Amino acid sequence: MGSAHVEKNEDKRLISLLSDPKMRERAFSSLVGGIVESLYWKIRHIVLSHEDADDILQETLVKAWTNLDKYEGKAKFSTWIYRIAVNQAIDFLRRSRSTDPLDSPQASHVAHQLMADEYFDGDEAQARLQEAIARLPEVQRAVFTMRYYDEMKYSEISKILGTSEGALKASYHLAMKKIRSMIEDS
Repeated sequence: MGSAHVEKNEDKRLISLLSDPKMRERAFSSLVGGIVESLYWKIRHIVLSHEDADDILQETLVKAWTNLDKYEGKAKFSTWIYRIAVNQAIDFLRRSRSTDPLDSPQASHVAHQLMADEYFDGDEAQARLQEAIARLPEVQRAVFTMRYYDEMKYSEISKILGTSEGALKASYHLAMKKIRSMIEDS
């Protein structure tokens, strides 16, 4: 029996324990514990800032816990919570954009901000890439980061965003064109 099979059975067991009030918190912690780092990085690739990603991760965990009764088990637990995380990140970007449009001077200095961020371990080229990504519309940014950084299949992204694979492929292609153009222009 492979470790993936054992892991799947353990997830099923933990998910069944979510309905037991005495075991709910322990089961939730176990399910989340195995994916919390991956959740953080999915969020971080979308919002860029460590502090923002950390806050959104906490919001995601709270939202998942308070909405646990809505988890029906139709999708994998990780897919369900990734969907919450990505939606929280997109909502954050939309709120930020309404108070700080991308044409603002702050948005045009993402690369400099990243280079000064003690948690950013990339070089200048990576910082410029992040600046170009920051200028994408929210959903394109999410699609791009899940595909490019997380190497997720379109079918997985489709489950998380609730969008057709064809629309996701088009969104990714447009994001690539925009990023290429922005980097060439800088």
